[in-house]
Amino acid sequence: MSIYYVPPVNLIGKGCLAEARQPIQALGAKKAFVVSDKFLTSNGTVGKVTKILDEMDLPYILFNDVKPNPTVNNVNAGLAILKREGCDIVLTIGGGSPQDCGKAIAILATNGGVTKDYEGVNKTTKKSLPIVAITTTAGTSAEVTINYVITDEERHVKMIMVDTNSLAAITVNDPELMVGKPAGLTAATGMDALTHAMEAVVAKGAYDVTDATALYAIKQVFDYLPRAVRNGNDLEAREQMSYACFLNGIAFSNAGLGNVHAMAHQLGGLYDLPHGVCNAMLLPYVEEENAKQAPAKFRQIAAVIGMDTTGKSDQECVAFVIKKIKDLSEEVHIPKSLQEVGVDNPDFEKLAEFAMKDACAGANPVFFSKEKLMELFKKIA
Repeated sequence: MSIYYVPPVNLIGKGCLAEARQPIQALGAKKAFVVSDKFLTSNGTVGKVTKILDEMDLPYILFNDVKPNPTVNNVNAGLAILKREGCDIVLTIGGGSPQDCGKAIAILATNGGVTKDYEGVNKTTKKSLPIVAITTTAGTSAEVTINYVITDEERHVKMIMVDTNSLAAITVNDPELMVGKPAGLTAATGMDALTHAMEAVVAKGAYDVTDATALYAIKQVFDYLPRAVRNGNDLEAREQMSYACFLNGIAFSNAGLGNVHAMAHQLGGLYDLPHGVCNAMLLPYVEEENAKQAPAKFRQIAAVIGMDTTGKSDQECVAFVIKKIKDLSEEVHIPKSLQEVGVDNPDFEKLAEFAMKDACAGANPVFFSKEKLMELFKKIA
């Protein structure tokens, strides 16, 4: 038996933000706590959402101090304001950072304690405050998943929380909110989406339903990410990436991830690097190892991204997939090494030790020793 978690209400496609009024009103909230960041506030994206709240006569307070890698301090600051203002619903606007921070705040509002108490899998006892998750990037899928990630500044560790109680009540995936995003951000978040989908396919927890959504998402990323990077105003490419983001999100939320994320989390925690870039650099090397354990999965992936696998060996299918990943990363201008992103002397031993303890590592199809993890980290040095 498999249990499939997905938010109860999901709005997807261009212009869908305008349709969010009715489902938000149905939640019966008296005051909203809006979580975002300074950039999305300054460029008018937050205003497009709060305009709807104004039209609904729903009072709100804006918290826009979320960092690119949200921290325990971010969560605590937001929670204090939420309590002071008496908010009874959390509305998140942004990519993975505001989504994750908002989830943590909503969880602590009903469960008490501190974020560290809930590190791991299903540590809470109560449902979070209702969350309305409005994404502005096609990549993290944080709006639809049961996962969230918060950086512990003291330990320099990204804490992974996998918690069904953090699932949003409503998600909004409107590509019109993504138009004009910088090419670098589009590329990094798009490669994050690809990593989610590929890890979901090979994860130990994968099954037919998650494979179906993840494989389609993989195809869409290869077909549309280069277009979205080349032209940030290509609404068709943005919309198709939105669908890919939604589908890979519900896939990995149920199937699990793996060692790409387990390793990328450590790079982000120790060196404050962009999550999508870390995933993209690691993806071909980790999956080359995973393919030794799950070659049939790579035959499926090869088929959906354009290879006629008839008569082809497993090795040929794997080689095709790995080359396509590297080619896509190069096409969208992803850095190839840690040195390119400012990390000259990475602590490979610490990175490997932390990666082995990461919540995502357990879903990987094959166990990676500390030595193997260090070897893989060195490939991107």
